[in-house]
This record gives sequence, structure tokens and C-alpha cells, in this order.
Amino acid sequence: MFIILFVMIRAAFPGSFDPPTLGHLNIIQRAAAVFDEVTVVVAENRRKKYLFSAEERLDLVSRLAAPWKNVSAALCRGLVVDFLKEREIPVLIRGIRGIGDFSHEFELSLMNRALNPAVETVFFTTDQRYVVIHSSAIKEIASFGGDVSAMVPPAVARALEAKSRPGSPAGLDPAG
Repeated sequence: MFIILFVMIRAAFPGSFDPPTLGHLNIIQRAAAVFDEVTVVVAENRRKKYLFSAEERLDLVSRLAAPWKNVSAALCRGLVVDFLKEREIPVLIRGIRGIGDFSHEFELSLMNRALNPAVETVFFTTDQRYVVIHSSAIKEIASFGGDVSAMVPPAVARALEAKSRPGSPAGLDPAG
């Protein structure tokens, strides 16, 4: 007699996603192929100034994640490790563009593990095409009317364009 156990592996990919980029989308796609369930966690950090509200970022990420049946999006206004514990998600996904990212993410993974020993951090190296894509640079380029279509999905490019229009409620400000 054989007993087959199916263990569903759930993972979370947290970030500010202000705005979501093609690099983020690439990691979501790859994570969806590796894990049974992926939650893209739109995190809110009280110390950060965002271009898009938490709800706008969640809406953008939700729309971008829609093609994958095993990917969902959620908002987190507290510690990500607490979010993972509440949802019983054991794996934390982090994207790495280079050595600088790795150093920061490695230290963060140690802190997260100290806060919640049940969490395992898995690093996904970025696809080479997306190494130089940074949300802050995208916002700056867009604030000057530059073309960001090679760095963000079309829905995000439209949202950035809407934010950059004069009279927009939260217009792009190159200074901040």
C-alpha cells in the first residue's frame, strides 16, 4: 500500500511595487512556475513616500497577476513576517539584481528569520534584461515625460502617464 501526500508550497513576494515593473512581473511569473500558490504582498512602509496609494498599487499588482491562477495579491500594513504567519505562508521570495541587493536582502532575511523562524527566504536572481530597472528611476523618467514602456507593463505606463498630467491629484514630482 502506498500513501501519497501532497504538500502545497505557498510563497509570498513582498514589495512596495511603486510602481510595479517588468522585473517584478518576471519574478512573479517564475515564482508561479515554482510554487503552488504565490501571494504578491503590497507592503506599506510608513517611512516611505509613495507615488501611488496602497490601494492603487494593489489594484495594479492584482491586474498584473491575473493571468496566473495560482497568484493573488494582498495588502500588508504591518510586518511582512506577521502577515506570513497569519496566512501560514512559509516561503518569502526576494528578487536580487546584484551584489548590493544581495547584501541588503541577506541581512533582511536574517532579521525576518529572527522574528519568525518558520520563514524561509528564497532569492530569485533577476533576468539580465531587468538588472537596471528601478522603481525610483522609472518615476523620475516618467516625471519628465520620458518613455518607460520598456520598463513597465502597459497598464503601469498608463497609470504613470495619468499621474504626470498637470492637475493630477498626485502628480509626479521630480524633486520628491
